[in-house]
Amino acid sequence: MARPIWTGILSFGLVSVPVALYTATDSHTIHFHQLQRGTSDRIRNKRVNERTGKEVELDDIVKGFDTGEEYVLVEPKELDEIAPGRSKSLEVSGFVDLDRVDPIFFDKTYYLGPKGREYTKVYSLLGQALTASNRAGIATFVMRGREYLVAVKAEKGLLALHTLHWADEIRDPHKEIPDLPKTAGQASAAS
Repeated sequence: MARPIWTGILSFGLVSVPVALYTATDSHTIHFHQLQRGTSDRIRNKRVNERTGKEVELDDIVKGFDTGEEYVLVEPKELDEIAPGRSKSLEVSGFVDLDRVDPIFFDKTYYLGPKGREYTKVYSLLGQALTASNRAGIATFVMRGREYLVAVKAEKGLLALHTLHWADEIRDPHKEIPDLPKTAGQASAAS
């Protein structure tokens, strides 16, 4: 039996349902280890200073953002201070018609299950309401130190949580792909 990767409260208005989040997909990618030829000895990567070639201890490593002219250094404690805290709440802020959500916004799918038999009735009612209205609840929550925008929708008798891309993460294809044909509206405007 799968273990939940997150637990909390799914809420909207006056309704609250304790839920557990489960991974919906399984990668079948094969992962290899690097070995020295002729042996079963694993090869390990080391953190090495690019300029000196000397190994660097983990405590001596900071993160840096390249501005193009210099690096802005960020200490691990600074990152911890600005990281969002783990949330126990999946607060639905609104509902959207599923036909209005462009598939490009969907990222990863998870299953949401009730966190106990005593919550199955309200869980089921929410699923039925979402199915009947063809809507999804839009929410944000924090998992593993990152805030996610999500859609909660009913699928085949259960609730699914889909992480969504933020609008500024979607690239404009007309800026990314050269020589795209003009659409009918663009062609007539150019004539």
